[in-house]
Amino acid sequence: MKRVLLFLPLVVALVLGVVLFAGIGKDTTTLESALIGKPVPAFTLADLHDAGLERSNDVLKGKVQLLNVWGTWCPACRDEHPDLLRLAKEKGVSIVGLNYKDNREDALVWLNRLGDPYSTSLYDPKGTLGFDLGVYGAPETFVIDAGGVVRYRHVGVVNQQVWEETLLPVINEAKGNG
Repeated sequence: MKRVLLFLPLVVALVLGVVLFAGIGKDTTTLESALIGKPVPAFTLADLHDAGLERSNDVLKGKVQLLNVWGTWCPACRDEHPDLLRLAKEKGVSIVGLNYKDNREDALVWLNRLGDPYSTSLYDPKGTLGFDLGVYGAPETFVIDAGGVVRYRHVGVVNQQVWEETLLPVINEAKGNG
């Protein structure tokens, strides 16, 4: 029995090694989403800029657009913000912002100071829509087609490379240009 116990650390190390090795090389910017190919879940949220104005999933219909989940508490969101501004202003990309688990005043100060790339800004202080979308954190960006259907989910910062290699091809396909 004592000899069997001597091999226990070796067995534990082997099992741990197999588990860690299985995760090497996986793309952490894509998470499988049960929503791909399905409509954005129904919601009613306040507009970030106008607390008295309620928005529904209708804001995500009519054209292909990005839904960007962000928060002022998120350092990576600050990193991607200039790229989102460039996409909105120079490329004409329609981006709906989902301010996630944040403080309204902080979010408004952020947008006033850094610029506002969003055609519409939704305020989700409790994370209800984020939960329905399966959001793990921020930033996350979804490509939504003109029918309000989720086409793609990107986890992490949107930058020039992500735009050109990942999001733009999905958008072109959603528009029928792909």
